[in-house]
Amino acid sequence: MSELVCIAFKDSGTADQMLNELRAMETGYVPDLEDAVIVVRDKDGKVHLKQCVDVFGSATHGVALGVLWGSLMGLLFMNPIAGLLASFAGGAGGGAISLAAEECGLLSDYGIPDNFIKALGATLVPGSSAIFLLIRNFEEDELLSRISNHEGTILKTSLSKEQEERLRLALADHHKKKTGNG
Repeated sequence: MSELVCIAFKDSGTADQMLNELRAMETGYVPDLEDAVIVVRDKDGKVHLKQCVDVFGSATHGVALGVLWGSLMGLLFMNPIAGLLASFAGGAGGGAISLAAEECGLLSDYGIPDNFIKALGATLVPGSSAIFLLIRNFEEDELLSRISNHEGTILKTSLSKEQEERLRLALADHHKKKTGNG
């Protein structure tokens, strides 16, 4: 089961920095991010969402998959040119439909619901940021070590009380390191 972790930061760039560090760790699939969203509340108070995990692919992916299947079908029926042409048309159409559905909001709530993110993002102080993570799998010690490099406040988690307390301590550990009180 995936765990939800939402952490707020005092400035607009720290959430991006943390996500970059988590992505660097992800090469070994620890943490395995199911969804990640950066929320920035600008100085005017407007909330901006940055979807960071491409859960549906893109039109290019649709075309590539269409070309592959069309070519295979063309080879099976001894007409690879017709299969290739049909695959481009079908792949482009499928990609366009998925992008249109995403734009209309039909696919936007896979993972962490956008309404939840916007509502919690609206509570941020102007000029700050937050990271919303849906994590399938993680190595707790490694993750907490990386998180302790940043000072933040937990907004919401689905972690156990013990795990959430360790996360709170890791976020507070940054302040101790910075001030030399540790």
